[in-house]
Formats: sequence, structure tokens, C-alpha cells
Amino acid sequence: MSHQPIKKIVIVGGGTAGWMAAASLSRFGAGKAMSITLVESTVIGTVGVGEATIPSIVHYNHTIGLDELEFIRATRASFKLGIQFENWHKQGTRFFHPFADYGVNFNGIEFQHYFYRLKKNHPAENLHDYSIACQLAKHNHFAQPRETPNNPLADYSYAYHFDATLYAKVLRELAIGRGVIHIDEKVESVHQREPDGFIESLLLANGQIIEGDLFIDCTGFKGMLIEETLKTGYENWQDWLLCDAAVAVQCENTQEPTPYTRVTALDAGWMWQIPLQHRMGNGYVFSSRFLSKESATETLLGKITGKPLTTPKPFSFQAGRRKKVWNKNCYALGLASGFLEPLESTSISLIQTGITHLLTFFPDMSFDQAMINEVNRRHQHEMERIRDFIILHYKLTQRDDTEFWRYCQAMEIAASLEHKIELFKSSGHLLQHEPEAFEKSSWLSIYHGFGVAPTRTDNRIDHVSDGDIANQLIKIKNVLDQAGRNAMSHGEFIRKHCVAPDFEQ
Repeated sequence: MSHQPIKKIVIVGGGTAGWMAAASLSRFGAGKAMSITLVESTVIGTVGVGEATIPSIVHYNHTIGLDELEFIRATRASFKLGIQFENWHKQGTRFFHPFADYGVNFNGIEFQHYFYRLKKNHPAENLHDYSIACQLAKHNHFAQPRETPNNPLADYSYAYHFDATLYAKVLRELAIGRGVIHIDEKVESVHQREPDGFIESLLLANGQIIEGDLFIDCTGFKGMLIEETLKTGYENWQDWLLCDAAVAVQCENTQEPTPYTRVTALDAGWMWQIPLQHRMGNGYVFSSRFLSKESATETLLGKITGKPLTTPKPFSFQAGRRKKVWNKNCYALGLASGFLEPLESTSISLIQTGITHLLTFFPDMSFDQAMINEVNRRHQHEMERIRDFIILHYKLTQRDDTEFWRYCQAMEIAASLEHKIELFKSSGHLLQHEPEAFEKSSWLSIYHGFGVAPTRTDNRIDHVSDGDIANQLIKIKNVLDQAGRNAMSHGEFIRKHCVAPDFEQ
């Protein structure tokens, strides 16, 4: 075994995953005797429809040295306070999943216990009234939170909607500027060394041989290195997550961009609407078991709000995860590591955490198996928790108007998810064993949106009177209502601070 440092990193595949990896590794490798080469074939192209993110992207951009306002201008981005769900619980209903906590905890007891105590006597109480992000979104307003808010009620996060192709371009320029070698060529074959099967080199279509110590697989669903070469295996989750296809199209904006994503439940899946500065991204994610590609395309085109700017683009996928994201000297990122439908905008976040795990346990030439095992464990945990969170949206529906939704109501779910749901129903407690992509407030927003309420609350507040609880909560509600109303409109904020150059007036 050799404990010599890794000197040659080869990233196979571009797109968001490849260039995020290149940007991070070029910063990580600064000052080290390390070369980074990215090989992609622009003839092959990428999926390229990912436009919505969760708040971790703000931290990622900061760590690689991107200026926020320049990034927003370059990618024609808008801000995202959360997701508005329409027709998920029942036809005609809507609720909001914000990137913010609800209220504040009192005396070490989580806020939802006080809220549900109040709601028993006041059924019209709405959890959204106790979130600053919900109040901003209600008015199509936006404000950036202070780094150190003077009031815990003002502590919230945000993410972005952006053009994924433009984002990859920004990252590519950044990475190449830091010394990443970019080769635009197709990989013809992969050579493994004897006797351990580690990847040794790539043969390109032009005859060039690219040798490496560590290979990053960003080749999308097919997983050229992690699967086609190393036969790692894939765990299929389609019994729980029925959607296996999508069709996407871009259209003109017909109004100012909202500071949130809209997600509308349809007969055999759901539709996204993602507003950017220059256009609207739209897509229908559906189950091919219940709907044809042609019908999905027709439905989508009938629901978009502006003139189409692109031809509808169909693609298929299989919900699940790679059994290992790190196998020998190959590390999979993005779609090569697995796929969960974009209902909660987690695809780019999973790339980011995959990079974080790699840098945390960055190997030497010995490729210590204990570190590899821990990274695989962390990835598996993260994917399972996100999987359960997405399944929650389907399982809790009360829609029974189509075969698709009736299946979702009746399907068996993982024991881990069943336990979380039952615990909340019985006691109002929100369960998390270790850090997850979605915090307790996110689970609470989904329970509330689907009308799930606990039968009792924490017994440590039994002595608190209903009147005292009502007085405290009305103060919170009034503060947040005023803050939401007084903020600048989302469109005005963009025009004032970060409008794309070709939209400046």
C-alpha cells in the first residue's frame, strides 16, 4: 500500500456535476502538486434541465469564490424562498414549503407543540402565518436575511432558480482559470489495472491516453466508470417513487418571476414552473405506467403560461441509488450516483454533498477502505432520508381521482418513514437521527400541508394556559405579517441589485 499523495485527478463528464467538481477540486488543490483534467464530449450533451436549488447552493458558491451578484447576473437567476404545492392534498388546495423555521421555541419546547395546542381551539390557524419566508412569498416580496439577525423570527434561508447551462459555463471558466485541463473528446474505452481492477487510464476517440489516480464519474445515468466499467450495481426505488419520465419545455415569462417554485399535482405526476429572469422553465414529471410521453407533452403544452421557446424535451430515469458512490478509485457524482425526482430540487444539493464527502475523506494512493466505507454510508443515509421525504408527498395525499394517486395512497412505505409519520401523529415530535438534507421544519410543513396533525402535544406544556399561548403567537404573527408586507417586491429587488446585463433598462 502506498501513502503517496494523489497527483492526477480525472473528471469524466461535464455539465453541472463535472464542473462543480472541477471548481471545488481546483480550489482544494491550490498549492498542491495535483493536476485536474476534465474530459467531456459536447457532442453527447447533458440533461441540462435542472433550474431550482435548495439553500446549500448559497454556501457552495461562497466556498468556491463566486461573487453572488455576479453569479445571479451571469445565470439570469431569481431567488427562491421555497416551493408552493398545488392540488397535492386534494384538488383545489395549496400549501407552501419554506426555507425557514416556524415561530420560535419556548422554554426548550419546539414551536409546533404550541401551535397545535392553539389550533385545537382555533381550527383556522395556519402554520404559514408563523414563517417569514411564507409571508414574503405571499406578497411576491423578497429580502436577503441578515447574517446575524437581531430577531430569531428574521432568520431564514433562500436558494436560486437559474439556467443550469449558464451555471456550468460560469463554473467552467472559473475552473479553467485555476488550471483545470479541459479536453472535449469522447471516451472510447476504459483501462483497468491488474490484479485489483482499479481504473488506470482512458482511451479517447482521438487516440489520446489519459492516465489518472482518482477518477470522478459525472457521465450521467449510464455511469460509464462506476457502472459500465466497475459493475457497482443499482438499487431501484420505483415501487415507492413511480415517476420514471419527464418532459421539459421553456416558455416566455408572462409576469414578474415569483420568489418560489410552483409544483402542481396532475393526473399521473406533477408539473414544475420555475421562473428565471428571462424565461419560465416548465416540466411534467410522470409515471409511464399511467401516462404516455405523447399525452404528457400535450398536457404540458396546454398548461404553460407563455409562448414556447424550445421544443419539448423528453427523458427517462429510474429512481434509486448506486450501491456504492465510491468504488476502488472511482467516485460517482450527480446522476451517475443515483437519481431522485426533482420534486424538492435536491439534484444539485446531492452533487454538493458528494463533493463535500470526497474532500472530507480525500484519499492518498492507498485508498483506505475505512474512509471509502464511511463515504458510502453517508451517501446511502442521505439518499434514503431524501427518498423518504419525497415519498411523504405521495403517501399523504387524499386524492383518489386517478389510478396513479390511488396507488400512491395504498402503497407500502419504508419502515423508517412509517415510524416518523406515526410518531408525529401521536405526539407532535419530529424525528431526525442525524443531519438530513431537510430539517424538522420542512417535515412539519409537509405534515401541515396534507392536514396531518398530532393527537396530543408535548406534556411539558400542559401547564401553560391557552390564553398565554394565544398571546405569544399573535405577537409573532403580527411581526411577520408586517415584515412580509413591507419588503421590496422580488422583481424590484432583482432590478435594483442583480438584473442580467441584457435585461437592464
